[in-house]
Amino acid sequence: MRKLYVLLLGLLLAAQAAPAHAADNGSWSVYPVASRIAARPYFYLSAGPGQTLTDEVAVQNRTGRPLTFRLYAADAYNTPRDGGFAVRTLKERMRGVGAWARLAKSRITVPGHKTVTVPFTMRVPRGAEPGDHPGALVALDERIDPGSGRLALGVQRAVGARVYLRVGGPTLPALSVGNVHISHHQPLIPGLGGSTATVSYTLRNSGNVTLDPKVELTARGLFGRTLLDRELTRVPSELLPGQSVRLTETWRGAPQLDRADVTLTASAPGTRQSASASFVALPWAVAALLFAAGLVTGVLLVRARRGRARRSVPVRPSPPARTTPSRPRSSPSARP
Repeated sequence: MRKLYVLLLGLLLAAQAAPAHAADNGSWSVYPVASRIAARPYFYLSAGPGQTLTDEVAVQNRTGRPLTFRLYAADAYNTPRDGGFAVRTLKERMRGVGAWARLAKSRITVPGHKTVTVPFTMRVPRGAEPGDHPGALVALDERIDPGSGRLALGVQRAVGARVYLRVGGPTLPALSVGNVHISHHQPLIPGLGGSTATVSYTLRNSGNVTLDPKVELTARGLFGRTLLDRELTRVPSELLPGQSVRLTETWRGAPQLDRADVTLTASAPGTRQSASASFVALPWAVAALLFAAGLVTGVLLVRARRGRARRSVPVRPSPPARTTPSRPRSSPSARP
């Protein structure tokens, strides 16, 4: 039986009732050690290039048996599907937090219902780019839960505490929207069923700070009529630097017989950009009728032109028939 192993990075980013609003999957939690002032939901760190920071992360075992974890630091990214916050796996190449953070221990065993605290250092290189460098400190369970069925699917789980690191220097918010594509679905005959348009677009953070983007979708019909004007809700609340996501929006009740100009406007504090695309709503029945009418009209025009061409050709007169001159007949001479 073949086994596939799937790593589930349980970066459950919603706040839980665990200490310091820990990332929690029900079996264990990972969270920053509380400071002298207050508990922290995540690691919020700031440093200049070449600076070294120290801090501590706590791993709490919520089960009654010991659990062994592999600890590592990882870079964060946005998932292409929906823009969710995710982190790199242990074997992937790290460029930011994952490369700069060093934990005092890479492997720990936490007794049941106990918590282990692990110090770590964050050494920011001198040539680090200014701006935001998000990541996480991850506790990966070394066990692999067996799957079931013909094709067994093993699951390896992990939980991580987010790290928001900002390196000092100039910050540049830059948001772009592009690659707008519209697919339109409508009934064969207008009025018999609803019409739907799917608007796809790419949202990219080309700056060096994390953005909370807002996207507005507007559509104008013939003569400037407003067909749609809405603020989109299925947009990632944290678009990380250098990340892009491909998003879609469904427009129910799209026009069935019209020309629509669709505009997407993406904005965040300090940046704003728009992109547009158009489509023509024309039912197949109407399109077929127009095509047939155009085809018949074209045939009639061709025939009419040919008829006029025949009538306008001048008739060349036939050349006169060539006649051979007759020789005069000689009269019979009189005899003497």
